[in-house]
Amino acid sequence: MIAKAFQSMKRVVVIGTSCSGKTTFASQLADQLSIAHMELDVLHWLPDWQMRPLEDFRSLVKEVVEQDRWVIDGNYGKLRDIVWPRATHLVWLNYPFWTIFSRALRRTLRRVVSREELFAGNRESLSRALFNPESIVWWVLRTYRRRRREYPLLFQLPQNKHLEIIELKDQIEADRFIAGLQEG
Repeated sequence: MIAKAFQSMKRVVVIGTSCSGKTTFASQLADQLSIAHMELDVLHWLPDWQMRPLEDFRSLVKEVVEQDRWVIDGNYGKLRDIVWPRATHLVWLNYPFWTIFSRALRRTLRRVVSREELFAGNRESLSRALFNPESIVWWVLRTYRRRRREYPLLFQLPQNKHLEIIELKDQIEADRFIAGLQEG
């Protein structure tokens, strides 16, 4: 049975720096709340690492957010105007840099070695991971500090005052949060 404090979690957006564990956390949260989960990267990426055209991407996301209950994970600023207004809660995985960076390296190397299929049949490669300025490792290096500065400012904007903001600062807090859904 879901604890009373969590019953109001109808539409939740999970944000955080790349490799913070947004998808894993969002999936666990959605399972505990018995609601649908959508990973925005799945809608964003087409084969050969091509980005879905913006209008198509926004249209697909609008279909998801029109639903009554959901958990969405992703940091797409170009969707914030359609996702955040519909959300009731926002969970920010605000983990330390070394946690994020070590996860980025481990995850990327695991995916290169295993040839794990990602979105739309895409796979990581060593050259893409290390030498492409758009790789996830470089992306973490470029965006980590900016996101930590940007999010608190966004939370204070009048259009976001309706959101219940939940900041989790490490994996232990995140695990306790998920475990707390079953208490009570």
